[in-house]
Amino acid sequence: MQTKQGHSFNMVNRYARDMRGYGPNPPQPQWPNDAKIAVQFVLNYEEGGENCVLHGDAGSEAFLSDIAGAASWPGQRHWNMESIYEYGARAGFWRLHRLFTGADIPVTIYGVATALARSPEQVAAMKAADWEIASHGLKWVEHKDMPEEEERAAIAEAIRLHTEVVGERPRGWYTGRCSENTVSLVAQEGGFDYVSDTYDDDLPYWLEVGGHHQLIIPYTLEANDMRFATAPGYITGEQFFTYLKDAFDVLYEEGIDGAPKMMSIGLHCRLIGRPGKLAGLKKFINYIKGFEGVWTPRRIDIADHWKANHPHVRMDRPSQMTKVQFVERFGGIFEHSQWVAEGAFELELGLAHDSAVGLHNALCRVFRTAPKVERLGVLTAHPDLAGKLAAAGRLTEESTSEQASAGLDLLTDTERETFTRLNEEYVAKHGFPFIIAVRDHNKASILSAFERRIGHDTDTEFAEACKQVERIAHFRLQDILP
Repeated sequence: MQTKQGHSFNMVNRYARDMRGYGPNPPQPQWPNDAKIAVQFVLNYEEGGENCVLHGDAGSEAFLSDIAGAASWPGQRHWNMESIYEYGARAGFWRLHRLFTGADIPVTIYGVATALARSPEQVAAMKAADWEIASHGLKWVEHKDMPEEEERAAIAEAIRLHTEVVGERPRGWYTGRCSENTVSLVAQEGGFDYVSDTYDDDLPYWLEVGGHHQLIIPYTLEANDMRFATAPGYITGEQFFTYLKDAFDVLYEEGIDGAPKMMSIGLHCRLIGRPGKLAGLKKFINYIKGFEGVWTPRRIDIADHWKANHPHVRMDRPSQMTKVQFVERFGGIFEHSQWVAEGAFELELGLAHDSAVGLHNALCRVFRTAPKVERLGVLTAHPDLAGKLAAAGRLTEESTSEQASAGLDLLTDTERETFTRLNEEYVAKHGFPFIIAVRDHNKASILSAFERRIGHDTDTEFAEACKQVERIAHFRLQDILP
């Protein structure tokens, strides 16, 4: 399985972000009962955990409400803001509870620990409905400026309070207003089946943080009712329904085509719990009920499924190797020219270079920008096709395998004489061996290309030979990397 890496890069010139992910071929998730899509509803329970001077905060909340242009009131209670949040707990939650239990769809609660502690009846209803109660942190506040140790302590206290209030520790985590350290700190805690503080994929994936691996189930900020309170956003429930429907239709079609995905939907009691907004959600639930092969799990169900069907596999990653390891492993990709690997090691390598395509690009950058004399050295390091070194068994293991794949180890006497003659003529004219990626050819097409290319001028043939060297490197990398 493809694995996204954490932010710990101790080697020079390494890029911590993962711009590749699963690449062009994401895994088949194998959802239960051959489902074509997993539609997962999250209900954020933040009411009572938001910024408020009653909670010891410096000012009132200013985020995600129906107050246009809201700003925090330092040192003061904001009565209107507080009452909007209270609506979510007092009325919105119960409207959503009736909707989802009536539709027989379980949800995942992102529960702020202090909010849960102030809402015992709602917690009891969540548990009675067998909803998952994941952690949404200790308080629903910004973490971006929090010192690392302070945030670590807040995570620990969130787990402690959540366990005390709910009766069991959370298995999932989502901070939302997180810092650059959040995901790593939560993963290091070691007790979470998944973390959702990313928005970077339509499928779960594994994150490596040091020696620990953490399952990530990405979340959403666009299929999310928060856009009723932000710009650009939704004005009517119908707009929300239309967006959810369009997203569902695209993902469902991909599932029919053999590439099922996950669709996350983010909800808030004080937002979607209002009647006019709820109408769009209700319409969407009725819409998906009309399709076969729709799985509506909790996030913990997705985590359990992923761990069982797509367990983590740790691999040796080029972007994390020492220079000695890197050159030892990839120094032979360009024939007898480890300087190419040495140069690639010094580039800004990242997780995108841990694949055959990615590392090939890095190696080729070094080769392409080298002086012509050095590139000529790579060409002359390649053996003649079916030449004396091959007959003497003195080719590299890679070259031996490549030539054998095209049947060049099983030549008739006549064929061997032809190759010998062409090799001699080619080297005499151009000053380097004839090079071709034999895995693209058979014996007949190799001979045809040989006879055609020998007539080229040397500059043209030098450029072609360099392209063939890169092609050979591509095949060699495919043998050892994803």
